[in-house]
Amino acid sequence: MSHIVEKVVAGDVRTVARLIRDIDDGMPEVREVLKGLYPHTGRAYVIGITGAPGVGKSTLVDQMVAHLRKRDKTVGVLAVDPTSPFSGGAILGDRVRMQRHSMDQGVFIRSLATRGHFGGLTQSTRSAIDVLDAMGKDFILVETVGVGQDEVDVVRSAHTTVIVVIPGMGDDIQAIKAGILEVGDIFLINKADREGADKTLSDLRLMIDMDQKKYDRGSWKPPILKVQAVFDKGITEFLEEIDRHAEYLATTAGGLQTRGTRDKVSQELGEMIKARLIEEVIDRLTESGDFDRAVESIVKGKTDPYTACENLVFPILSSSP
Repeated sequence: MSHIVEKVVAGDVRTVARLIRDIDDGMPEVREVLKGLYPHTGRAYVIGITGAPGVGKSTLVDQMVAHLRKRDKTVGVLAVDPTSPFSGGAILGDRVRMQRHSMDQGVFIRSLATRGHFGGLTQSTRSAIDVLDAMGKDFILVETVGVGQDEVDVVRSAHTTVIVVIPGMGDDIQAIKAGILEVGDIFLINKADREGADKTLSDLRLMIDMDQKKYDRGSWKPPILKVQAVFDKGITEFLEEIDRHAEYLATTAGGLQTRGTRDKVSQELGEMIKARLIEEVIDRLTESGDFDRAVESIVKGKTDPYTACENLVFPILSSSP
């Protein structure tokens, strides 16, 4: 696997593309490659971008890439899409919106599928971030769909987390979970030329100010910006806020080494252990045929899923050293 590590570190695009595909497909052999790549990580600045479908995240990312390239910075983009229930592939075509960067050797764009609930989104995204980091990208943009627990998990790997909303969302703004507010470092109101942009800004500011005690202790207070990504309006100011947040991180405990803090490492290791345990248990039960037999038993009404789960899991746990 050492030659793959060498090619990734050297920036070989084809090798990186194949490796991220194998990560997305859950190929077990990629673990050895990731082990070899990890010492080469920790240099990229990771920006997480999330928001409800239709708020213009892909257009925003496209403009961000253009501005960062003008700064002569290399960029990696990971667009995390919902998974097709039929093919297992990513549904949305974010790369279509960023075609103008497809021939730029300084930009790497890849869509990743969520793969359902079992932590695949979190682990595959984190692993792909490591690959692009080791590849030497200066900035890595992680775009996720929706505002839910998956996004909270994904942005744990980001230095700066951006929450994107649009005017006219009404009660949707009020319904944003407290957890999402807590992970947001910058709030963007995209399509700010629409009616209701000022009200949306006031709603967001009110929600952030409700947690005023947190900011009174000297923590970062998220700015709220208006942008029109499709017209490239406000993007320069938005990137300046990202720079300001990076400076803030550099002067606080832990600095820019997000994964170097005990809390970040603990979260990442915990997610990795859960994903590995689930994978090992499901594989063992599937290979033995116990899983299929349990499914058949439930379908025929011979047992219930709770008892079947206990009968499958407990023997494995009791046999572990």
